[in-house]
Amino acid sequence: MTAGGAATLMELLGLTEDELCRTLDVDPLTLLSGQLDHRPELGILLDLLDEAGERAGPAVLRRWLRAQGPNGRPVDQLLARDFAAFENSLAELERRGFVLRGGG
Repeated sequence: MTAGGAATLMELLGLTEDELCRTLDVDPLTLLSGQLDHRPELGILLDLLDEAGERAGPAVLRRWLRAQGPNGRPVDQLLARDFAAFENSLAELERRGFVLRGGG
């Protein structure tokens, strides 16, 4: 996986550089140099988000990432590297038809 994949994930979810580094468990230099071949999480996350990104669009995914859900905020799950919880939260969003509930 290249830095392009990392940039795609960052753009799709509206992650900061720090959040992306924490999610992938890499330092900024590794991220900038594109040496992410040893990080399987990147490809897995991009695969998980591929269909969701097409169906919901980046704007919805960005709002969803920081919204409080039944299992917490998806961004917190990513930062904790709890990818199973993140996948469950994404499945819940899909089950609801990519509709965000609640205000603000």
